[in-house]
This record gives sequence, structure tokens and C-alpha cells, in this order.
Amino acid sequence: MVKKRRVKIFFMCSIEMKFIKNTYLNLNLLFKGLGLFFFFFFYFFWIEGYSQTIVASNPVIEEYFRRSQLLEENAHNFSMNLRPVDLGRKQFLEVWKGGNTSFSNTESRKSQNYFSLLPLRQSISFNSKRTYGWGNGPLLPNVGISSYTSTGLSAKWFIFRLQLAPEFVYLQNRAFQGYSGDFSDAVNRARFFYWSFGDYPERFGDQAISFLWWGQSKFTIQLGFLETGISTENIFWGPGQFSSLTFSNNARSFPHLTLRSRRPAKTFLGEFEGELLIGRLEDSGYFPSQLPNLNQRYFNRFTGDYKYLNALLISYQPKWLKGISVGFARTHQQYSRQMGNSFMDYMPVIEPFQKTVYGFDRDSEGRDQQVTFFGRFKSFKASAEMYFEYGRRDHAFNWREAILNPEHARAFLLGFQKLFPIPGTEEFISIRSEILHQQESINRTIRYAGFGGGYTWHTHGQARGFSNYGEALGTGPGVGSNVQSFEIAKVKGLSKKGILLERLVNHQDFYSRAFRTTPEVRPWIDYSVALLWDQQWNNLTFSGKAQLINAYNYQWKSGENSRRDFPESSNQLGAFLQFHFQYQF
Repeated sequence: MVKKRRVKIFFMCSIEMKFIKNTYLNLNLLFKGLGLFFFFFFYFFWIEGYSQTIVASNPVIEEYFRRSQLLEENAHNFSMNLRPVDLGRKQFLEVWKGGNTSFSNTESRKSQNYFSLLPLRQSISFNSKRTYGWGNGPLLPNVGISSYTSTGLSAKWFIFRLQLAPEFVYLQNRAFQGYSGDFSDAVNRARFFYWSFGDYPERFGDQAISFLWWGQSKFTIQLGFLETGISTENIFWGPGQFSSLTFSNNARSFPHLTLRSRRPAKTFLGEFEGELLIGRLEDSGYFPSQLPNLNQRYFNRFTGDYKYLNALLISYQPKWLKGISVGFARTHQQYSRQMGNSFMDYMPVIEPFQKTVYGFDRDSEGRDQQVTFFGRFKSFKASAEMYFEYGRRDHAFNWREAILNPEHARAFLLGFQKLFPIPGTEEFISIRSEILHQQESINRTIRYAGFGGGYTWHTHGQARGFSNYGEALGTGPGVGSNVQSFEIAKVKGLSKKGILLERLVNHQDFYSRAFRTTPEVRPWIDYSVALLWDQQWNNLTFSGKAQLINAYNYQWKSGENSRRDFPESSNQLGAFLQFHFQYQF
């Protein structure tokens, strides 16, 4: 009798999982039908109202929203560990005003029907000589002019929420001087080691690129603090301002089923936020270098399969510790052809962390997991914040090994922001900084044979890169790269004028693997300075960046190199320009 029940339960779970998978694979058809229905419904039955989503990594509004928290002008206690932030009419209008009006909780949280137009968002960027910049969503890294356009509509009826915000992207995608290949066979193999276990091409084909995508769209059901449905929005997990170890605004968004909190849920222990999602990731399909002969010789080609993604985030703000939030996130990705049909195959984020429990014989399943822990501290008295994020991409042998060897397969992020009031004015001096470190730790020299090290953050032997269409979902500066960012600016409301300094050490894990016995080859380091200007004129906001980048030992060409295997020195000066416009209808 017990055996029959087990068979019945397994059969029902298999049917349920197949139903979820089929529903998930038809997101485009659902969006089209729901979009037409809501468009005509609200066209003929116009209901006044308003609501807005602060898009993850919005260059102007999100920064002001975050500053307002430090100044205690924002009564909404979002941890900023789970983005985008969804605001009601009154709250968003106060953000848009950018003044010192307080964010109140007086607006009713009851269902309010509405239909409204979303802002028109236009971004234009330009790279002069080589690719630079990250956190630009669907704008792929390329040389030349890039353009991003988005607008749409937002509507709510009863418990149903619809947001249609498609994106149109154009990329000039000019050829540029990339990896030269003028190295020994061992060095070229080391370069393609990370290219073959990731999906991060130098150049996306040899033609201009344009595409239309669902963008920041979703159709969800909202009940209290919870929201569930289908979405193609960009998400941002963790407290980072410039980057994240899991999800950020660095890549094109991906279709996913989501169950998330719309706002912090108050309990007797404190406030909780969280999200559980199932998504679909696509490979780019492009060769990594601009050298066909090397691509044919060294690169492991894509199979054309998509990757199944399962991810979970939980963030907690203790009731007794004001201004503190902590949490964790876990992601699992796997090519669909390697998946099973059990419940745990669809929800691997709830499986054990330890290999002693998880098992040692499951490498053939091709799963890639990441787990991160993060925290953020807001000091309202000091008008400042500090935060961290620590991640590990490999199962620990057991809890003892995880505690004694935290350096293995890790990456970390540290940052802060401080506001200094300018006496007699409503202006502030804002200082903020962030450090992102992805390079493998020194213990790779004793853990792996040959001193070359293993994989690095956002790479995997079977699941390849933690990426979508060739861009990292979390960290944008490059595989195994380390970056330090420092910004100082004068701010008032949505306005900002300042300077950004950055130091980027490129692909350090490749450098360690390829040149560990060649000390005359120097690391490739980019030093850059940028002028920043954010401004608002009534319904129009503008955000501009003009950045000069000086690359030392570009593509590892060192002037002190004495071997014929390596070319002569090459330091390169380039420019990166970026302009964002947003018009509120």
C-alpha cells in the first residue's frame, strides 16, 4: 500500500513539473495575449491611478531613493537587497520630485485600479577604441554607438498587475583590437580555458546588432506583501551599488516565474523580504575571440540548449537592530538536457550545501551553484551606510571545511556611502566606494595541480557561464577581474555633479594561469576618470558620464617583455560616453 502511494505521489509530481515547464516555455504567448486584453480593457475603461517600478540600477532615481534612506526621509524600510522596488503613486511622485518631502506610509495599501503610461527611457553610449563599461542591461559591450529605448504602460485591476515595457536596442558593434593570439600555445590554451567554460565573447559577431525584447515587463498577482507571476524584469540581488555577485543590471533580462515580496513583511522578529524564481537562460552562440583560426582550434562550441535556472533570496532586518539587514542568496543553473523530472530537479536551491550530504557522484548532472551571504548597515545619525557580499561557487565538503577554508572558490564585494551636509544649503557631499574581487585566492596553488588554478567566478565546466546571451548576470567587469570604484559628488534631490575614479585589473585568473612563470609580463590594468552629471528639468531627467580610460599593458603586452613569444608594449587611451534620458508623461 505504501509503495502504491509513493508511485502515485511521484507520478503526480512529475505531471506537475511538466506542467510548470510547459507553462514556462510559453511565456511569450502569454505576454502577447494578456497585453492585448489589458490594452483594450483599459483603453475603453480608463481608470485613473498611478504606480511605478524603480527599475533595477536606474541611474538617477534609485540613487536618490537610496540616499533618502540615509537621511531618514524615506519611511519605506526597503533593505535594497531585493530590487526592483515597486512604489505606489504617492511614493513614486515624491521620489520624482527629488525634494526633501518625506516618504509617508499614509497611502492606502488596498487595491487601487489604475492605468498609466510608463516613462520614456532613452540611453545612448559610445566606446571609442575598445569595450568598457558594465551594468548597462541589454546594451552588449561593443565599440561604437549603442542605443536603448523603452516605454510602455502599467495597469492594475483588482489583484492583477500588468506592466508592458519592451526594449529596443541597437549596437554598432565595430571591430577593435582584442586578444592578439601572438602567444605560445600554452598561453592561448589558458585564454580559451575560461572562454570555453563561460560565455563572454569579445565581440558579438561581425555585424551591427538590433533587437526588440520584452524588457521590464511582467504580469503578476498581488496579494498583500506578496507578488507572483511571470516576468522579464531585470532583478538586482544584494546590497551593491555598482555590482552584485548574483543578479544585477549587467545583462539582458530573462523570462522567469517569480514569487517575491513587494515590500518588507513585518513579523514579531523583524522584517523579511525574499524571492524564489525559475528562469530560462540562453547562450550567445558566438565565438569568443575575433580570430577564426584560434576559435576553430581551441573553443568548445555551444550545443544550442538553454539553461534552467532556480534561485532563492531571503533578506532579514532584525526588529531590535535598527538599520541592519542580512541575508543570503543561492542559485542553480543546468542545461535542460541534463535535467531530471523529480521535484528536487526543479528546486535544487533547497538541497544540502555539503558534499557529504549532497553526494560525490553527481557531477554528471552538470549543475552549477552559487551561494552568497550579505549584510548592510545604515547609520542614520551619520547619514552613512556600509555593506558587504561574500559568495562561494562550489559545494563545501562539510561545514567544517566551509568554515576553515572560506577562501576557496570565493568572490566578495565591499562598499560604503557617506553624506556630508553643506551648511546653509540643502546640498550634500556624497562619497561612495565599492570593491569587487573575483580573482581566485592564493590557495589555488596547493589545491590544483600545475599552479594554474581551477574555474573562477561565473564559470563552470559543464554549465559554462552564469550568463544570459553572453553577458554575466552579476559581475560585469570581466571573468576573474578586480575593480575598485570611488565617487565624490555634490548632490541635491535628483541632481548630482561629481567625479568617478576606477581601477580595473583585467582577467587576473587567466594572467595567473598563463604568465605565472613569466614575471616580465605585466597585468593589464585600466585606470579611468569620469565626469558625472545628473539633472532634472520638470518631467525630464538626464544622467551623463564622460570617462577616459588609460589601459596599461593592454591585452598583456608589456614593454619590459624580453621574449619573442610576446609583442611589444601597448598602452591604450580610450573614451566611454554615456547619456540617459527619462521623460515622465
